[in-house]
Amino acid sequence: MSTTEEAVRPARIPEWMRRPIQTDKEYSETHNALKKNGLHTVCEDAKCPNRHECWNHGTATVMILGNICTRDCRFCSIAFGKPEGLDLDEPRRVADAVEKMKLKHVVITSVTRDDLLDGGAEIFAQTITAVKERVPGLTVEVLTPDFWGRKESLYKVLDAGPIVFNHNVETVKRLQRSIRSGATYERSLKILKMASEYGDGSIRVKTGIMLGLGETNEEVMECLQDIYDHGIRLLTIGQYMAPTRDHAHTKRFVTPKEFVDFEDAAYEIGFDAVASGPLVRSSYRADKMLKA
Repeated sequence: MSTTEEAVRPARIPEWMRRPIQTDKEYSETHNALKKNGLHTVCEDAKCPNRHECWNHGTATVMILGNICTRDCRFCSIAFGKPEGLDLDEPRRVADAVEKMKLKHVVITSVTRDDLLDGGAEIFAQTITAVKERVPGLTVEVLTPDFWGRKESLYKVLDAGPIVFNHNVETVKRLQRSIRSGATYERSLKILKMASEYGDGSIRVKTGIMLGLGETNEEVMECLQDIYDHGIRLLTIGQYMAPTRDHAHTKRFVTPKEFVDFEDAAYEIGFDAVASGPLVRSSYRADKMLKA
């Protein structure tokens, strides 16, 4: 085998990345509530390895604004293309599903909609308002695109009152251009910093990165410091797994001990809550991080 062939072959999945698939009554009820209301979830569209665990607990991350993304990032399995219109009834249907799932904490995310002037911020705001009105006491977390760094779009979302604002940096600075389509490290940090400075600071700000894309430990530590310096206090660190052979290859699988080491380092920097592990994703057991 040539050196070139070795370089592009995806890494073999280690045992610690494998987990049994188990479903129960709550899984089926969550699945049915989402499908009955014609909703998409990042759990399915992004092929999250934790969806069975989360759905068994009656929780899910709802994906609004359709399931066609205007950016073709090399790490993401969500379909790329030209979205068709805007579903103005979506906020109501999300509220229906959230009520039927009897959720206490919901994560609302979306595809990137660069075709919309506000990037979909108005639908985000309407959805937040609808689920809070339908389920009093519900806490809402949002995971948004970068809105091209526009403060007016960001504030439209924040004005609706989510308890957590999340936008993922995804990877270290050097790898941004090769991994993220249309996004930049600086713009992501800018939108996160604006969120951290919004209002009275009661909205928690969160971001996440993936490991295994070819970053060095030094670059990871620099990234963590940059994130902290921009006001973010909630952090997730997980393993990148290539969705298909056509996506960016998984360069290596980071060991569980290394994830613990990065978590310890993040706490030393000053983060309030850190979830770091091979199967951690940005919305994994999101309600637990609120207790920090």
